[in-house]
Amino acid sequence: MSDTAPVYPPATVKCLVWDLDNTLWRGTLLEDEDVVLPDAVREVIVGLDARGILQSVCSRNSHDHAWARLRALGVADYFVVPEIGWGRKSDAVRRITEQLDFAPATIAFIDDQPAERAEVAHHLPEVRCYPAEDAVKLLGLPEFSPRSVTVDSRQRRTMYQAGFRRTDEQARHTGSHEDFLRSLEMVMSIGRATDDELTRVEELTLRTSQMNATGVHYPDEALRALLAHPGHEVLVTTLEDRFGPHGAVGVVLLEKHARAWHLRLLATSCRVVAFGVGTILLNWLADQAARAGVHLLADFRATGRNRMMEIAYRFAGLDDRPCDCRGGVSGGSGGSGEDVQLLHLVAGRRDAPTTVRLIAPDLTDPAPAGAGLPDSARRPGPVG
Repeated sequence: MSDTAPVYPPATVKCLVWDLDNTLWRGTLLEDEDVVLPDAVREVIVGLDARGILQSVCSRNSHDHAWARLRALGVADYFVVPEIGWGRKSDAVRRITEQLDFAPATIAFIDDQPAERAEVAHHLPEVRCYPAEDAVKLLGLPEFSPRSVTVDSRQRRTMYQAGFRRTDEQARHTGSHEDFLRSLEMVMSIGRATDDELTRVEELTLRTSQMNATGVHYPDEALRALLAHPGHEVLVTTLEDRFGPHGAVGVVLLEKHARAWHLRLLATSCRVVAFGVGTILLNWLADQAARAGVHLLADFRATGRNRMMEIAYRFAGLDDRPCDCRGGVSGGSGGSGEDVQLLHLVAGRRDAPTTVRLIAPDLTDPAPAGAGLPDSARRPGPVG
């Protein structure tokens, strides 16, 4: 049980920070070179990783000595931004929190020493602290059990590790930002969402605020209704480069009308703003609309946090001017109300991006209703 009482219901832990001596392994490394990692603890490490919960290390040891032992035990790769040294553990946990850019309330700390847990709890009261004997119980606790585990969740650690390598490379790069982006050898894939990807799409609409054009959250049932409804496209965008995957980074909800395509939602991850994902998506949509001979309409609602998305829409050429194509298309994603603007663009052909290889479907070739769903789920339904 945590030394610090969690809020009810407990928020999901995003990173668990392990002490090493007599916590992760049995014994003290300075006294015994052959400290042992119990099988039950190994199962917890692997299990948390599979759920998308990051793990780090905070230990009073020689870094090289301890890291070599973690490698010998076959678990070093499971830990990000380790803090192994001789300072206060609260300072080390704070540095881990800052490097990951996580809120302290999403961090957990486990240590066999009550004094160490008390020191961390005193300086970082939002961090949840657990005694070492609770290690084997963690997989059964609600705060270590995310509501859903997506494809991206299962590769979250590798995405973060790739991100750190990417950041280091950028710091060393001496050319222009555009040259750096080309050096990444990025591949951006846009595809019609499948049944397995709906949770990833829902998660993006929920978590993305700065780069969400309307701020509307589409729950799973609403996305399934859209997938099964003729004339709608639910598109998910993924990105990878030579360092590794970024995972799902964008979602497009599009409704096709005879004279205009209605972009009900564009949301992209804040993690990829610097890579121009939103602009690439908008240019691709404009080009597809031009190929289809239709205008592009887009919902936008200012939320106080999505100013960058408004700039992207305006820069792409979307504006408020009247047009007959607006007839029959009502603004307002998900029934958001009168504060939703319906922006307009006379679509024209756009050049392909120069910093990324784009793999995308031809939207002028309509997909059958429910293309991303199994046959049993392909049935028209109300659109939320």
